[in-house]
This record gives sequence, structure tokens and C-alpha cells, in this order.
Amino acid sequence: MTTAVPTPATRRSPSPRLQLVGDRPPAVPAHGAGGRVGYLVFLPANVDPVALMEAYGVRPEVHPVAPGILPAPEPEPGPRPGADRPDDAVRVDRARRVAEVDGRELDLTYLEFDLLAHLVAHPYTVHTRDALITGIWGYGHIGDGRTVDVHVARLRRKLGPAHRSRISTVRRVGYKYVPDHR
Repeated sequence: MTTAVPTPATRRSPSPRLQLVGDRPPAVPAHGAGGRVGYLVFLPANVDPVALMEAYGVRPEVHPVAPGILPAPEPEPGPRPGADRPDDAVRVDRARRVAEVDGRELDLTYLEFDLLAHLVAHPYTVHTRDALITGIWGYGHIGDGRTVDVHVARLRRKLGPAHRSRISTVRRVGYKYVPDHR
């Protein structure tokens, strides 16, 4: 991996604050910590990065990417065929932000609705606590995952005894929605 680290070394790049280094540790550790710091450096279109690095004795690792060549991202697994069957007792209408169980509208908080809608939209898919925190709450994992557990417990309570088992616990992993679970 080719990196540039801040250092006052003798081998200098065109930028006076960066030294180009290759697969060997820098002569002077960055900030005395001994670790490497990686930078993404954008160059003008008329500058050849390989020639620039070779001029300073660095073995470059360049991976050019042409526009339109990037692989398409994997689509998020959609609902299984028949997952939102009309005979399913739990129904979620995202447009109206309404969830119903056996025709009875549920009184859900904003996050409870989003959690139930996500689980119902992806039946039989196991969702980790971290994935649910990121997808529903919108931030990285902070804490021990109890936030998800508490919201799932509240959702199960609101679904009622006849339907609470539709949100199934996958031990030490997370949760999944099972529409036909009795």
C-alpha cells in the first residue's frame, strides 16, 4: 500500500508537507506513534501518479477506475413473493405510516413503525442488531444493542399475544420477521 505521511524527511514530494513512502515504515514515525496514516490524494488530470511516485523512489499501487466500469451495488434483498399477502394479519402501509394487526390499527412510535416496516418488508431475513441500528436509527453501533431489544419487546407487546411470535429472536445474532409463525 502506498501512503503519504507528514514528516520532515529528506525525500520530499511536490507538496512540502507530505513524504511519499511505499511498503516500508517511514524513517520518522508520524507524530511519534510509529503508525501509518493513509491519505487519498487527488491529482490534476495532466499529472501521471506513477511517474510522480517513481520519481521519488516509491513503488506505486494504482488502481484506475473508468467511469461506468464500477460494479453495480448488490440490491437490497426485497420482500419474498407473497410476503405481503392479503391474508397476513400484520399489514404495514408506508405511504400512510399505518400498521394494522387483524384490522386493528397499532399506536406505534416513529422508530417502532420504521422497525416493524423494515422487518415486514424483509421476511425470513435475519437482521443483526448493528444492521438495525444503522438502518433504522441511522447511526453506528453505540452501546450494547439493548436499544433494539427494548424496541422489539415493545413491538411484540403491541402486536399482542397472538402475533408477538412473528418477530423471532435469532440468538446471539438479531431478529427476523416470520409472517406465518404461530
